[in-house]
Amino acid sequence: MTAVDVGSMRFGVVVLPEHEWKVAEQRWRTADHLGFHHAWTYDHLMWRWFADRRWYGAIPTLTAAATVTDTIGLGLLVATPNFRHPAALAKDLVTVDDVADGRLICGLGAGAPGHDASLLGQPPLDPRTRADRFTAFVDLLDRLLVHGDVDESSDWYTTANATFHPRAGQGERLPFAVAAAGPKGMDLAARFGRHWVTSGPPNDFDPKPLREVMPVLKRQQATVDAACERVDRDPGSLRRLLLADAAVGGVTSSVAAYEDAAGELADAGFTDLVVHWPRPDQPYQGDEQVVVDFAEKHLVGVACA
Repeated sequence: MTAVDVGSMRFGVVVLPEHEWKVAEQRWRTADHLGFHHAWTYDHLMWRWFADRRWYGAIPTLTAAATVTDTIGLGLLVATPNFRHPAALAKDLVTVDDVADGRLICGLGAGAPGHDASLLGQPPLDPRTRADRFTAFVDLLDRLLVHGDVDESSDWYTTANATFHPRAGQGERLPFAVAAAGPKGMDLAARFGRHWVTSGPPNDFDPKPLREVMPVLKRQQATVDAACERVDRDPGSLRRLLLADAAVGGVTSSVAAYEDAAGELADAGFTDLVVHWPRPDQPYQGDEQVVVDFAEKHLVGVACA
């Protein structure tokens, strides 16, 4: 794999919102300078391994990142109904997207049990109910961003006399990246997403070599293809993004491993590979020089947002 045959494969990094801005700023600038197509940060109030450690908000982080980068796509990974309301989220999204000059990608997910689901006092939900809530969440967010005027009350959300400006009705809305491992979520990806996002087996944080996870990824690919066909969408129009380093490990262990993973994923129909910027300790411990070297070899001067 060389800089001239990266082709349609796109590469991204996750920058955890763990550092004060004078440190984090340089990481975002570097990702942009290296030519990554997109850089993401996690949208949590508290996060599993960082519950007792420094953790900053995703929306302010992306707003700040928009002011110090030029071409890289900026991604929220992922907003969920655990603590987000579609109307308030929509207003934040169009504001960040305006600052970013149209570079924002909004990742969306159903929301797993944990700190985000319990911190505000919500009752626990079973998987089926979370899926139903997610459907209502994505549908309302889409209508607010596309049409603007919403006045309704449902089982999940009340949006009273919303006349949503700016941006509603002014063309294509900002892109959604829908994280899904099951049929209902994949239906939402087919209906609303530019990207479908998977990390492999859901809620699996025991990293395995890509070859061991590939059968799961291929089954998921077939399911999302079927979802596209049900809504008369060309499956080839939906980008497929693998978030590595959770169930799939070892991608950034060396430049050669990174290249091999990218090639294997491209052959399997994936269009985007996102890794976590390596950290000095767990989680996502590794050598950041590998990420830098890969980008300098394949992306600098080639990638575009």
